[in-house]
Formats: sequence, C-alpha cells, structure tokens
Amino acid sequence: MKRPDRGPLAWAAAWTAAAVLLAVSGWIYAGTRGDGALRYGKARDAVLAAGQREIARLNTVDGGHVDRDLDGWLDATTGPLHEQLSRSHTADAGSLLASGTSTSGSVTDAAVTELDTRAGTARVIATVQVRVTPAAGTATTDRKRFEATLSRTGGAWKLTALTAVPVGTS
Repeated sequence: MKRPDRGPLAWAAAWTAAAVLLAVSGWIYAGTRGDGALRYGKARDAVLAAGQREIARLNTVDGGHVDRDLDGWLDATTGPLHEQLSRSHTADAGSLLASGTSTSGSVTDAAVTELDTRAGTARVIATVQVRVTPAAGTATTDRKRFEATLSRTGGAWKLTALTAVPVGTS
C-alpha cells in the first residue's frame, strides 16, 4: 500500500512551528529587555564594580607618583569625601613624599548592601588587602574592612564616604 505524499504539508507544519517559536521567543526577549529586575541587576553590578575599583584606588599610592595617585583619589570621589581629600591634599602629599612609602590595595571580597537607583545612592562593604612597602625595610600586608557610600554622578558611581570597619572580637 502506498503512503500518501505529505511533503508539502510537513514543510508547512514545520514552518508554522518555527514561526510560532520565533514569535514566542521575541515576545519573551522583549519582556526581559524592559524588566525592572534586569535593570536593577545591571545597576547593582555597576555599583559593585565601581565600589571595588575606587576602594582599591583609595588604598593605593606609589611613593614615586604621589601627586598622580592623590589626583586619582579626587577623581574617585564626590561630596564630603572629595571635599575632605581636597583639603588634605597638600599635607597628604607632603607626608607621603617624606616617608617614601608605597601601598597597593586590592579588594578581596565585596558586596552591595544597599542600592537606591532612583536616588542614585548605594552602600558597599569590602575586605581589602593592602601591601605596604616602606622606602626602607620590609614590606607588610594588612587586611582591612570598609563600608563605602557611593553616589551616581554624571553616569558614574563615585565614593562619597569610606569608613574603616573594625574587626569584631569574639
């Protein structure tokens, strides 16, 4: 017994199924592009990256390039912290040049604890490893914890406060 020819019908069904799949995929994609949770997640990631970068920057200074690094501190900050660093810039540069000490800070772990995308404010906590290299003597490594407050300015996140968090005793 000969089977009926289903070629054109099978192709039509396959193309219809592909078109439906494409339409559903497009609808889902369009829904996620406007998804508030996705936008919030991207903002959180941007805050975390900026917080890590700027906290490390404020814990780093090359004894041979003090002015460049202190200018970098000013670029990383805004608001009260920026004003404080601006006021102490000359004194900080003098003491760092006199000591010849260099530091290199790297964030070992960090998390966003607060984020208000409408207000453009956030808080980040971080642990930092700081390598201190004196002009003479042996280099040492310190571990520190910080809480940072950030504000969105001109599309970028900058530090407005950086507070050392003491290690609790138990």
